Amino acid sequence: MGRLPFTRLHLRTLVGAGTGWALDAMDVGLISFVGLAIATSWDLTTTQQSWLLSIGFVGMALGATFGGLLADRYGRRTVFAATLLVYGLATGASALATSLAALLLLRFLVGLGLGAELPVASTLVSELSPTRIRGRVVVALESFWAVGWLLAALIGFFVVPRFDDGWRWAFAIGLVPALWAVVVRWGLPESPLFLERRGRAAEAEAVVRRFEDSAGVEHVESRELPPVEPHVPGQLWSAAYRVRTAGIWLVWFCVNFSYYGAFIWMPSLLHAQGYDLVRSFGYTLIITLAQLPGYAVAAVLVEVWGRRLTLATFLVGSAVSATFFGLADGTAQILVAGMALSFFNLGAWGALYAVTPEIYPTTIRGVGAGAAAGFGRLASILAPLSVPVVLGWWGNGGLFALFGGAFAVGAVAAYLLLPEQAGDALDAS
Repeated sequence: MGRLPFTRLHLRTLVGAGTGWALDAMDVGLISFVGLAIATSWDLTTTQQSWLLSIGFVGMALGATFGGLLADRYGRRTVFAATLLVYGLATGASALATSLAALLLLRFLVGLGLGAELPVASTLVSELSPTRIRGRVVVALESFWAVGWLLAALIGFFVVPRFDDGWRWAFAIGLVPALWAVVVRWGLPESPLFLERRGRAAEAEAVVRRFEDSAGVEHVESRELPPVEPHVPGQLWSAAYRVRTAGIWLVWFCVNFSYYGAFIWMPSLLHAQGYDLVRSFGYTLIITLAQLPGYAVAAVLVEVWGRRLTLATFLVGSAVSATFFGLADGTAQILVAGMALSFFNLGAWGALYAVTPEIYPTTIRGVGAGAAAGFGRLASILAPLSVPVVLGWWGNGGLFALFGGAFAVGAVAAYLLLPEQAGDALDAS
């Protein structure tokens, strides 16, 4: 698979997986917009609103960890489709919630599906991509996140504040991923690396042959590898992988803490500064638009500079932008600093998803990516809960200085602890 050129079948796979990725982002983004509306409608306390924003990340932490384990045992495509079905149905059901307790339970179930999907989807696309542009393809997959977040912002701007109980209509739109699960399950190929290592060599050859036919190249019989059982998660901390595991876990934690602390609360923070509901949603929409060029630049640099330097550079840019956002005074400064934060932070996410699956062999690639994401999700639980407390202590400037410091720590960890995998074939063992 690594030797093939990028073909129409690669593009179809990227768009299919990317659409699922965008729907994931839409669902995560929705809570940042509907959370404020629900808090107003149900007269929630700040603590209750914090839990509403955070409970999904509890599910995401568990989903990411166990999703990787399941993907190494049952397949990337199968688990990917199952996650879409779980969080799509749970989001749709959230539209019918009549109490905070019921909504919190449903948001937890949504998180289980969302958390499992992302590391599984990136692993699948990474294993299907040509070696020379593998990082670029995975960053392109991650760029669908911006599309989904923009959809959430549009729903927040046009639907939530303009209808009575508009948040219910927003959640109802979240049923779409359940329908897309059908496309993923029967429309996308399974990873041939996974199939071969599970003793399903004929199926693996059939997938490779489809891509070779799409590229118009002669079929080359693959070297058959003996089937093996998926390895236990403890291997992530063996002598061969412990440094990179520590590094990738630390980066995931820092990026999750600052990203979700800032962006999940952003509409509410703008509202607290005197902007009405529609204007705070509108400004968040404008800031979100800067995510797309961030991904585009990162997609180029991961193959030119390499994964590690690109990731560290974008994290440094995120740290500086977060600090300036905390000090911004007035609409123009807020928008400029917010767009810079959006640009650098989402470029960093793209590079992070490119490097994560590459640093482990096939037998633990799913669990390795899932465990890193799961550990990072602990920070995404902590961040929204911490925002009201830190705001009370240090104000907006102190809050975003804290986010900037976390980004800086992530940059150091990325540069010093992660291996450079650009141009290297994936470890098929």
